Amino acid sequence: MTPDGKQLWVANAQDHTISIIDLAAKKVVQELPSTGNANRLKITNDGKYAFVSDLGGTDLLIIDVATRKPFKTMKMGASTEGLLMAPDGMHAYTTLNDKDSVAVIDLKTLAMTGEVKTGRGPDGLAWAARK
Repeated sequence: MTPDGKQLWVANAQDHTISIIDLAAKKVVQELPSTGNANRLKITNDGKYAFVSDLGGTDLLIIDVATRKPFKTMKMGASTEGLLMAPDGMHAYTTLNDKDSVAVIDLKTLAMTGEVKTGRGPDGLAWAARK
């Protein structure tokens, strides 16, 4: 969902598309093509970009939300699946299933800045905060 709560963006893996739903009108207002099997989709906290993972592919698609056009395709070198935006808006994370790791992406530069090894076949991601 966009930070303003007006739109819901949905990744449609089987159709290779992304649906944009106007929540007030309760209808799809646009369908965008994806560059592969659009598996997961997360919008940055500032609402500027939508990150789309490619199930079975090795690219991470970044879409400019305002223009609804591809902004950048990141070559990740492994199947991208799970996506997560850090609450502080500084980093995004995507699982690299074939590499048994999670990629760290700097949201200011839109570049991969690190990789964290995990168990076999990482997929879903969630943020947990200690109290």
